[in-house]
Amino acid sequence: MKRSELNKRLKDAVDFMQKMQFHLPPFAYFSPEKWNECGAEYDEIRDASLGWDVTDFGSGNFGKKGLLLFTIRNGVHNDSRYKKPYAEKIMVVEEEQVTPFHFHWSKQEDIINRGGGVLLMQVYNATKEETLGDTEVIISKDGCKLSLPAGSVIRINPGESVTVPQGLYHSFWAEKGKGKVLAGEVSMTNDDHTDNRFLEPTGRFPEIKEDEKPLYLLANEYARKEDL
Repeated sequence: MKRSELNKRLKDAVDFMQKMQFHLPPFAYFSPEKWNECGAEYDEIRDASLGWDVTDFGSGNFGKKGLLLFTIRNGVHNDSRYKKPYAEKIMVVEEEQVTPFHFHWSKQEDIINRGGGVLLMQVYNATKEETLGDTEVIISKDGCKLSLPAGSVIRINPGESVTVPQGLYHSFWAEKGKGKVLAGEVSMTNDDHTDNRFLEPTGRFPEIKEDEKPLYLLANEYARKEDL
C-alpha cells in the first residue's frame, strides 16, 4: 500500500467513528514526532500492539480484500507485566470488503456490529487437516444457540453479535448497498503473530511505499526511545 492511501483510509476511519460517536483514546492521534518523544511509560502500548492496524492481506487491493482496525486494549502472552486476559478492537468494514477465511487456535471472540450497515459472516468448522469442514456449525448469536449448515452466512445487524469459538473458520464483509460497518471485537488476549490460521496464504501486515509523511503510525511501526 502507498502511505498516501493509508493516510486517506485512516482519515476516513476517524471521520466514520466520529459520525458513529465512537471515541478513541488520545494515543490514537499521536504524530510520529510525538511517538519519538514517548519513553518507557508507553511500553504497554508498544508491547501489546495497541493502536492502528491496516492490512490488505497481501492482496494489493485493500478495497476488495482488507481491514482497518484499532486495538484499544490487549494483554501480552507470557509476559507477567501485563495481566490482561482480554482484548478489544474496533474495525471499519467497507461494503463487500472481505476479511478472508481464518480461525484462531487460542482466541475466542465476539464480533459485534456497533453501527452502520449489515455485517455478513460465513462460517465453517475446521477439520483436523485445517481445511473447511462440511459438519454442522454450532454458534451463539447474542446468547441464542444456533445450528447451521456448513458455509452458512450470518446476518449481523447493528447491535447484534456472534461468538466465534476457537477452530471456527470465518470470513466477513459489509453487505452491499447497506453502508460500511463499525464492527467491534471483544476477545481473549490477541496475538496476530502466532494465533491466526488463514485458509489461503496471506500477508498479515502490509508493505508500505513511502510517498508521503505518515499521518499516524501503525502499531507495528512503533519504536522505543532507545532504538531511535
